[in-house]
Amino acid sequence: MPVSPDDPGAVHPVDESRPLGRILLFGVQHVLVMAATPISAIFLMSATLRLSPGITVDLLSAALLLSGIGSLVQSLGPWKFGPRLPFVMLPGGAPLILFLSIAQQHGLRTATGAVLLTAVFAFLVLPLFARLLRFFPPLVIGTMIVIVGVNLVKVGALLVTGQPGTPGFADPVRLGMAFATIALIVVFTRLLRGILRQLAVLLGLAAGTALAFALGQVHPGAALSGQLVGVPRPLPFGAPVFDVLASLPLMLYSLASMAEATGQTVINAEAVGKDIDVRTEVPRTVRGDALTSLLGGCFGLPLMVTSGENIGIVRVTGVRSRYVTAAAGVVLVALGFLTPVARTISVMPSAVVGGAAMVVFAVITVLGVQMLARARLEDHTATVTCAVALALGLLPILVPGVYAGFPSDVRILLESGVAVGAFVAAVLNVVFHHLGRRAANTGAAVPTEAPGSTAGV
Repeated sequence: MPVSPDDPGAVHPVDESRPLGRILLFGVQHVLVMAATPISAIFLMSATLRLSPGITVDLLSAALLLSGIGSLVQSLGPWKFGPRLPFVMLPGGAPLILFLSIAQQHGLRTATGAVLLTAVFAFLVLPLFARLLRFFPPLVIGTMIVIVGVNLVKVGALLVTGQPGTPGFADPVRLGMAFATIALIVVFTRLLRGILRQLAVLLGLAAGTALAFALGQVHPGAALSGQLVGVPRPLPFGAPVFDVLASLPLMLYSLASMAEATGQTVINAEAVGKDIDVRTEVPRTVRGDALTSLLGGCFGLPLMVTSGENIGIVRVTGVRSRYVTAAAGVVLVALGFLTPVARTISVMPSAVVGGAAMVVFAVITVLGVQMLARARLEDHTATVTCAVALALGLLPILVPGVYAGFPSDVRILLESGVAVGAFVAAVLNVVFHHLGRRAANTGAAVPTEAPGSTAGV
């Protein structure tokens, strides 16, 4: 329930502290759903760039450590960093692909320098970006969140099926494990009450893993090998090389990442029922991203970004406290030093993780649809804005390789469906509601508060 404005002494659920044991349990639930992302990102880096096992272990420890630090920054919000919302931070996605591209063309030291330059660039352009936030009303953000959700569902589905054309693609056993995990989450949600119902995703992951073990799909031996404690090594590739031209694609992407951070901040506030001033809180999110990326670059990592994935867990469980994601941050920091625990998580079958992730990620799409429902889509211009942005934003997601004939730098930007969708929606919103006529109420209202805000009423 939203906190009543007539009760100034009440604590909003997002700021509510819970018993330590419960907070840790909920935090572990976040980690188990998210851990596949940093682990798979580092494994992809290692395989693509043919890194040594020692560097791979260092990068994995650093990825978990910086994911934890970033989650703590975004959740606790020290000084002007972090919006004090239940966020987690992860490497991966388009920033990882850009990092690999720069590394292959210009070397790993230049790729590291590009991450550091981009983090500084984000700090420099943030004041200008904050002035443009009035062009991101609920119509634009809702469209962007739908694209984010669809893209994440695809990510979860690929964890289950594997990549098309690879051996074992869409193996019936893996599909069966994923569907069983989804069914178990539904059963736990239906039958359990209280804290156990809120832990339905965690219980589904545990039950799905137990089923996979019974089917011979879990091989725990790898979790027992290797050293007990690992400390990530700074600058594993050597001193960074700063090349502005080589860094340009990553800098341009950071602008799209800011737009995505805008949508995630608004939808996160929406999920926890908190009224926020977008022009204040979005810059805090971006600063948290930039700070964590700056630290991550010192350990050889790609850009770190706020993750929309955990927003689905918040909505599914109903647990809105930012201290839960702060606890997840503490767990991730610990995992960064305890390598056997990280290996244990990596042993969890990807089909099981993917099945749970598909449910959690689909909730994000639902949140986007809910936001669009308040954008008065009965207005023809709003309908056209949403339709065109969805069509172009979903195109690279639904038809992989559609831009294969374009230059590599341009292709990487176009293949970010979220960036394309946000850009198209924002431009069309300006065309229809800001150029040559008075802004219409359907999409041009300045989003100084998150949708649902009672400010000024």
